[in-house]
Amino acid sequence: MNDSFKFLGLSVPQLSEVYGIFLLVWGLLVSVLTSSDSFTSWIPSVIGMPILLMGLLSRFQPDRIKLWMHIAALFGVIAFLGGADFFRSWVSSGQPFEPLAAGISKLMLLATGACYTAIGIRSFIWARRKTEQQ
Repeated sequence: MNDSFKFLGLSVPQLSEVYGIFLLVWGLLVSVLTSSDSFTSWIPSVIGMPILLMGLLSRFQPDRIKLWMHIAALFGVIAFLGGADFFRSWVSSGQPFEPLAAGISKLMLLATGACYTAIGIRSFIWARRKTEQQ
């Protein structure tokens, strides 16, 4: 059996680092490019920071990887739930991208949060099966 769960050749801690950096950069770009003075444009960055931190902590404290990845998965769920606000905005305004940057950011959080959470769950299942086999 493989040494660790991989997705696209990355371990989940490595994927957490990549996803955390992506969310940080996304929030920065949206905030700067739209000249937003709203805190909400920084929400992807706020969610990305702990995901990145948990990925780094997993690298430097491999004996506590289970703890760090469960915390990272929690923030993945938060990203997904935050992105689900896309539908509330759509229903209340009748327009899915009003304002455009906010709608796209919510949709991005919904999609990437769902994918990241699903990958995390698959890795937890893989780890449980590996432990049971040993």
